[in-house]
Amino acid sequence: MAEVAVLNAWDYVAIVCYFMIVIGAAVYALVTTNRGTVNGYFLAGRFMTWLPVGASIFGSNIGSEHFVGLAGDAAASGLTPGAFELNALSLLQLMGYLFIPVYIASGVCTLPEFMMKRFGGRRIRVYLACMSIFVYIVARVSVDLYSGALFIQQALGWNQYVSIVCLLVFVGIFTVTGGLAAVMYTDTVQVFIMILGGMTLMVLSYIKVGGLKELKVKYFQAISNDTLNTPNYTCGYPKPEAFHMLRSADPYNSDFPWIGFLIGQSMTSITYFCAEQVMVQRTLSAKSLSHAQGGCIFAGYIKILPLFMIVIPGMISRVLFTDIVACASAEACMAACGNPRGCTNMAFPSLVLGVMPNGLRGVMLAVMLAAIVSSLTSFFNSISTLFTVDIWNYFRKKYSKKDPSVKEMMIVGRVIVLVMTVLSVLWIPAIEVLQGGDGLNRYFTRIAGRITPSVCAVYLLAILWPRANEQGTFWGLVAGAFTGFTRLILDFIWPAPVCWEEDNRPHILKLHYFYFNMILFAVVFTVDITVSLLTEPPPPERLIRTTFWTRFSKAKRSDEAEFNDTEEDDDEAVETDDIELDDKEESTDIVKDPPYKISERKSGCYRAVTWFCGYGDDSEEGQRKARAEEKRVRKITTSIEQDPRAKRFIHINMVILLGVSVFLYTYFSVDWI
Repeated sequence: MAEVAVLNAWDYVAIVCYFMIVIGAAVYALVTTNRGTVNGYFLAGRFMTWLPVGASIFGSNIGSEHFVGLAGDAAASGLTPGAFELNALSLLQLMGYLFIPVYIASGVCTLPEFMMKRFGGRRIRVYLACMSIFVYIVARVSVDLYSGALFIQQALGWNQYVSIVCLLVFVGIFTVTGGLAAVMYTDTVQVFIMILGGMTLMVLSYIKVGGLKELKVKYFQAISNDTLNTPNYTCGYPKPEAFHMLRSADPYNSDFPWIGFLIGQSMTSITYFCAEQVMVQRTLSAKSLSHAQGGCIFAGYIKILPLFMIVIPGMISRVLFTDIVACASAEACMAACGNPRGCTNMAFPSLVLGVMPNGLRGVMLAVMLAAIVSSLTSFFNSISTLFTVDIWNYFRKKYSKKDPSVKEMMIVGRVIVLVMTVLSVLWIPAIEVLQGGDGLNRYFTRIAGRITPSVCAVYLLAILWPRANEQGTFWGLVAGAFTGFTRLILDFIWPAPVCWEEDNRPHILKLHYFYFNMILFAVVFTVDITVSLLTEPPPPERLIRTTFWTRFSKAKRSDEAEFNDTEEDDDEAVETDDIELDDKEESTDIVKDPPYKISERKSGCYRAVTWFCGYGDDSEEGQRKARAEEKRVRKITTSIEQDPRAKRFIHINMVILLGVSVFLYTYFSVDWI
């Protein structure tokens, strides 16, 4: 079995310092932000600058599954997982240039809310919210919990589920009490911790292996003893094209077909970066469009690091710990890591335990904790936002015929986090089966590819094609769900085998999932366009500030109050500091029948709990003031006007990042050493 770390006093000092720094950032958010409104809790008050926006985008994206999954995938297949990171460089800029201006101009809080504003009706909104939560459970939160617990288990020798419970308690404190502001402030701190620790491990790993030229020689010699001692055995040998990032386009025999990746995987990645709540929510919290785009640029620059900080060290881990990471039989893997399906997920933990000296292991444990906490808090906050704003609001209005109070939404948002966490934990055993011999990174992208290309198709059409209507979008999503979930069920029935198992899957299931992404996208795209053309076009009012071409429109929408769930009724004007009375009401009526209840004086304990949870004033007067503040903030932050100099600077950096992406793709897809 793999070594369990022996931490010394300096390791524990590093871990304690990590907790103190992160808790300090969270407390700062608690005392400086307004968490008693929907905008305050779910969108951090919409006052964030480019630094926390970009850091939170990166922190939400780079979780423990990236450290464990990317390194493990690189140990098994070479440089290919780095392509996912380079793909993000261009797609983050696509989000900033094409998608974010429309989202901000429309004044929405969630992406399903945007789709309702674009098309009308509620069925698309509820469907997208439910589907997003499903993806978070099976391919986001559960994977993060599994990979984080795996690292802690190997580093400290703790039981896997004990590790998960400890993670959840720590994460829950930030998410449930602090809202998005606490998540983003802690993300900012944790991103710099991740970069510092990751770069330290990278330098030590490069020194240990003798540099990149030595790595290219030693990687192909990293063959486990169980492979060498078995005649005519093909498992366990490094791939000949390991140092080529983009490979043969063969849809059945290539492990990383370049055409399928650049087209098919990009469709999944567009959904992830441009049409998924957890990423877009960070940019919606920005104080202006320039700060939102600046956050995308900052995140793009630091997304270059994982290729050198995680992927290449993952390949080094195979060289240094060959018998563990490259085990090639069920018996050898069971002895090495306790998992008979493979030990590639041990690449990063083994590297930390074997390369980092005493005193710095605690730093890397803090890095992994930072990765786990930053991504999990982001997912939990987004799940809370989607369920509360898009699902709870709908059913509350439908069955009770009245809007939920702000306090009710705050409570529901916290409770749903607990429910979804339990479901994610229950899904963890399925991950070990479904990932097969491909590792966590391939599991994550393969599961997401069964669902997200359909979302990419409908969002692109919604923003770029004004003729798209509600019927076309809905039936496109239905067609995509049927196709994607059919494939997902077949994956359950015939999971991908590991190397030493015979592949008995039907021929169609052997098609690389990149190409399935393309098929799914084409199905949804075709159904959406066809049905839209055969039915009535959307009303012109639906296009006001909801497409890229109409984002600057100043026209008034008659349904804006309908879609702003936090605003007052149109016939009731409310100011922040006082309540205006209807002209028809006389002052004597006010005395007899006050428009709001005078709140009773609460105990100190009650007020302390209320402040800690961020509920604010729960009297009717306090609720009205909170709603008025929501309306004021939304009016300010829906402008997408930019300073010409800031706009020019942003566009120059977007072009630079696109050029860097193309250069690195080319450089690492040819013989570069």
